[in-house]
Amino acid sequence: MLKLDILVLPVHPDDAELGCAGTILKEVARGSKVGIVDLTRGELGTRGTAEIRDSEATESAKILGLAVRDNLSLPDGFFENTREYQLKVIEVIRRYQPKIVITNAYHDRHPDHGRANELVEASAFLAGLRKVETRYNGKIQEAWRPDLVLHFIQDNYIKPDILIDVTTYWDEKIKSVRAFGSQFFNPDWQDEPQTYISSPAFIEIIEGRAREFGKSIGVKYAEGFTSRKILGVDNLFDLK
Repeated sequence: MLKLDILVLPVHPDDAELGCAGTILKEVARGSKVGIVDLTRGELGTRGTAEIRDSEATESAKILGLAVRDNLSLPDGFFENTREYQLKVIEVIRRYQPKIVITNAYHDRHPDHGRANELVEASAFLAGLRKVETRYNGKIQEAWRPDLVLHFIQDNYIKPDILIDVTTYWDEKIKSVRAFGSQFFNPDWQDEPQTYISSPAFIEIIEGRAREFGKSIGVKYAEGFTSRKILGVDNLFDLK
């Protein structure tokens, strides 16, 4: 069984890259096992197809050094925080037994993002209840609850609870984002409909947010996260 230190559960392929690829790269470099299981294939995206997004996600996974990348194939745009979908997410959490789960922002301009946050938060709690039964490969799974669920910050401005210095990994983060050539600015896709995220300015917005977060802790680039639980540290000198 592959056990992960960090499991990222974003709703769309490319959400993890935009929100926390720098942190993923940093943790992989430290020796952590990190995986992404996208909740949907992003099949409602204006540009490209689900099959193209699958291929792009595979390419990005190589850049990020992931231990695993998979997809739950929930219905893009139409999934809800229901028992049916909770059990699918619970099965994944129990399969990989991560210490930390990372998911979408708790609210955002895209309604899927907030719904994904609610679905993952509920599933992470329920995964720790032994009377909630799930199976994998025909075997009943053991209960497992991650120690921490974090939410990366996306389009809306949300005050972070924690900032991670990702300066060293910024260029690789952008490389992983650009692996999704169908979604972001790409001269080869100029005949496709243009969207908010396909404009050249969108990547500049991502960089500007990271620079703003970085300035708060005295570094060039940082990624921000929120948490529903109070965070603590063992050593005051770990804080910046």
